[in-house]
Amino acid sequence: MTKDVVLDHVSVRFGSYTAVDNAYLTIKGGEFFSFLGPSGCGKTTLLRCVSGFVDPTEGRVLIGGKDMANVGPNKRPTALIFQNLALFPLMSVADNIAFPLEVRGISKRERRRRADELLDMIALPGVGDKKVHELSGGQRQRVAIARALAVEPDILLLDEPLSALDLKLRHHMRSELRAIQQRVGLTFIYITHDQGEALTMSDRVAVMNAGVIEQIGDPESVYDRPKTPFVASFVGETNRIAGKIIGQSGQIATIDTALGRLKGKAAGGRTYKPGDDCLLFIRPEKFGLAGDGAKAGTSDNAIVARCVKEEFEGSARQIFLEAGGVDLRAALVNSGEGSRRLSTDEVATFGFAPTSATVLPADQSGG
Repeated sequence: MTKDVVLDHVSVRFGSYTAVDNAYLTIKGGEFFSFLGPSGCGKTTLLRCVSGFVDPTEGRVLIGGKDMANVGPNKRPTALIFQNLALFPLMSVADNIAFPLEVRGISKRERRRRADELLDMIALPGVGDKKVHELSGGQRQRVAIARALAVEPDILLLDEPLSALDLKLRHHMRSELRAIQQRVGLTFIYITHDQGEALTMSDRVAVMNAGVIEQIGDPESVYDRPKTPFVASFVGETNRIAGKIIGQSGQIATIDTALGRLKGKAAGGRTYKPGDDCLLFIRPEKFGLAGDGAKAGTSDNAIVARCVKEEFEGSARQIFLEAGGVDLRAALVNSGEGSRRLSTDEVATFGFAPTSATVLPADQSGG
């Protein structure tokens, strides 16, 4: 049975510096859970708290209901995969995988049997006698995972394991990692600053900023319903428009901005008062060009903007705009030869549905 991991009001301080501030969450057994945030936000420190390499200054780490205080890394039901993989170049692939078993006194015959079994599981049968340098980057990544699984941990901890791979291989390994996790049924706790990795692979994501967990949720809710300006800005591309509340009807707030009056959905069921400072966030792909369909078919959020430049990205066109002194970006689906193109300095009307935009207080921390 897989074990839950509970971070019970964990704080970590190094002198006067607070790396993690009052982290409280439960990671469910068998879940693929990611900590997402910029460098220095505290995500790796939290991972090291779970693994036992860092002790909380305050709070507790519980695994399977057991307090991990005074339980060393080698006694915890966890295995850690580092960024550099730390494979041994002079050992064969099978010996790399079996090394943790050798340390535990397992017989050579049993070590090799287990290594071959794990190689089959990671779809690398028959490579046990090769050296590490004979494998591709993605294959070495899978060997590191197999070595971690050799000791049959309940929880696999991964600290930005794909960061050294090229873009195409990283995208391929996202699917590989997720497939391995689902196949073995272990809890994966994954650290990354790459939003694509977190959103693609995870059951749930915790977004961190300056030592604080700002939001926890499934990838869609984190992307579509951010709870803070930082989450809205950090997770994916977005347009950020400052303004003041004019009024609110139900969940829809009307805002006075440099682009005129705009409407958006008040995040988290908040209620605003007239005059409150706020920020409206709208994803580039939620913009529509007037005359091109439903996204622009609203009079509530009509923005007249000048095209600064257009970038072709295959499936979409990125349109860089300027309106009222505000820089904006729209992402329009490339529908082939019939799609409308904008020339530099051309003025056009864009729009978006009020329910596609998120309104958040301006006094919260934001990126």
